[in-house]
Order: sequence, then structure tokens, then C-alpha cells
Amino acid sequence: MENLQAVKQRFGIIGNDIQLNRAIEKAVRVAPTDISALVIGESGVGKESIPKIIHQLSHRKHAKYIAVNCGAIPEGTIDSELFGHEKGAFTGATQTRKGYFEVADGGTIFLDEVGELPLTTQVRLLRVLENGEFIKVGSSQVQKTNVRIVAATNVNMHQAIKKGKFREDLYYRLSTIEIGLPPLRDRGMDIQLLFRKFASDFAQKNRIPVIRLDENASNLLLNYHFPGNIRQLKNIAEQISIMEENRVITSDIIAQYLPNISGNLPALVENNSSSNDFSTERDIMYKILFDMRNDINDLKKLTLDLMQNGNNSEVQEENRNLIQRIYNEQPSTHQVEVVEIPETTSQNNYDFIETIEEHENLSLQEKEVEMIKKSLERNKGKRKLAAKELGISERTLYRKIKQYDL
Repeated sequence: MENLQAVKQRFGIIGNDIQLNRAIEKAVRVAPTDISALVIGESGVGKESIPKIIHQLSHRKHAKYIAVNCGAIPEGTIDSELFGHEKGAFTGATQTRKGYFEVADGGTIFLDEVGELPLTTQVRLLRVLENGEFIKVGSSQVQKTNVRIVAATNVNMHQAIKKGKFREDLYYRLSTIEIGLPPLRDRGMDIQLLFRKFASDFAQKNRIPVIRLDENASNLLLNYHFPGNIRQLKNIAEQISIMEENRVITSDIIAQYLPNISGNLPALVENNSSSNDFSTERDIMYKILFDMRNDINDLKKLTLDLMQNGNNSEVQEENRNLIQRIYNEQPSTHQVEVVEIPETTSQNNYDFIETIEEHENLSLQEKEVEMIKKSLERNKGKRKLAAKELGISERTLYRKIKQYDL
């Protein structure tokens, strides 16, 4: 099997992410065979690199390689593009035309966005996969082709099958080997490598000084969610290279080129939520923390009222349940200690408030430690997955682990 780094260099792939490496290794392993492969991943993650690797490392490398964007061809002409047509088959068919499956005989066809194919075309494609046969539009003659098919999609195929938009039998024919590419936001330090590469290439091409990011700008880039993935990162690098005079880019500058940057922060409570349902355990934990903070703020307010009114026993009895909630104790099994508030000088009163604030910070810290521990346990110690689940960067998680000695 060809060396992984050599494959990356040959096909211009940058990055050391473990998921990316696994995808390339799969492509290298499957290349010498003739089985079909399905590449899955979000739009802009670089799915087109995988079929090129498969073709160039196969015995078909000297035959044709044709890439077809199924989502860009109108439904009325897709069959003609793929399988060809006879003269007079439809209005405008002034001569016989070969389709891609005929032209690429002996080679490889890459069907990008295969999830966008019409159902009628899916039936024709299934026949090619099963026995290598196809019929031109407007013809009754069966033709044979020897084509290797590699497909790609950003569609959730299982949902598409459930909705009747994609044939289940075709899916299983295409996905003999399934190769998944990670989104850019999950590739960690690869983001910086790619940014430097894009900035350097653009500067060299346009004969301008190369831009570079300071530490804060790099961190901001690492924590951005990149809905457009690698395409978006390249676009950002080129925009900044053109528009900014200063070649050292700060976080304030780069923030201007990151759309909806506020949308990256972990959502503590959904603004449009009208119910108490939460989709993940992380959301539940955040709600618990904020409820606890609100309870403590209520207790502070009551304490200040007590200082002004001097009615200790009434306030203590009235808010016994509130104190129990703050300390997460059950009245049936624990004795709740009611805090006696001394009616002395104002300085003593402020000391009491500081004590409450210290306990609040400690409680929040304990909850944070507990959340981190549970996330690490669930993800078997993998910091990258735990950071994603917690909604923080891997760097922040590493700092927290060091801070709390976990």
C-alpha cells in the first residue's frame, strides 16, 4: 500500500486529522479493486479528492476519469448526459450522442451529489451497477460498459430512503465501501495549516506579502464552525489577503470575515424554545447551572431584605426549600442547616454576602468538573470528541483538565 504522506503530497491534501487519514487509507485500500464506493460528507469538505485517489491508484488509471455533478444537470437532460441519446429522441436531438458511461468505458465515473438524481435515473444507474448494461434515450438496443463508479453525497441517505427520494437497493450497491470525510470544524489544527497554505498560494500568485495570524486570531479561527468548510476557509484567506493592508491579522480583523460568529458560542438556552425539552445532556447541565445561579441570586436578595428588616426566623423558614435546592439536598434524608445571620455591623453583612458568592463559585466549578469528567468517560478519554460534546475548543478543554488536575 502506498505511503499515506506520499498520497497526500501527490494529490495536494493538507492535514493530519485522524478521520482524514482514515478516509485516505480506505481509498488507497479499495483502489486496486473494482468495487463501488460512496464518499459522504458536508459540502465543501473535499470529497472530490477521494475518487481521484481511487482512480489513479487503480488499474484503470490510463483510461478516462469523468466527474459528473448530478445536482447541476437538469432533470430533463440527466439521462441523456449519462447514457446518451439517439437522433430525434427528443426536441433538439439533432444527432446521436454518446453518454458518459459509453465514453468512460474501461475507466472511472465520479457521480458527485448522487443523492440529487431523479428516481427514473436511479433505476437506469442500478442496472449499470448490476450487470453493466444501459440503453440510450430513444433507443431499444442494450449496450454494455465496464465502468467503475465512485459516488459522493452530502445528503443523509437513510433519511432520503425513508422519504422515498432515493432507492434503498441503489444505496447498497453504491456503498459497498463507505468513506466519510470530517467537516473542517472537527479537524483542529488542520484549520491553521490550510489557512497558511491558501494565504501563501494566493500571495505567491498575486505577488503580494503573505498574511499571518496572531495567536488570538488563530484561536478564533479554530473555534469557528465553518458551515462552508474548506471552500469557505479558502475564500476567507483570499478576501483578507486582498482587503487588509496590515499583514498581521488580529482577532478583531478576522472576526469581520466570519459570518454569524456569535452563532458559534454554545447555546445555553434556545431563544425560540417554548418548552422545557432539551436535546442533549449538555443543554440539561447548562440549565441546571443557570437555575442554580438564579436560586443563589434570589437568596442574596432575600438576605439583603433580611438585613434591612431584621426578621431572621421568618425569612429562614420561608426559604428553607430554596436553600435545599441550592445545596441539592433532600429533606427526607438530610438535615438542612439554616444560616444564622448576625445582626451586627454592616461589614459583617457584607462578609456573609461574600461567603455566598464563594459558595456559588465553588458549586459552579464542581458542576463544571463533573460535566468534563462525564464527557471524557462517555468518549473514552478522547479530548477532541469530549470538547465537541461540551461545546468548547479542544484547547480550552485541555486547559480545564490541567486546571482541575483531571
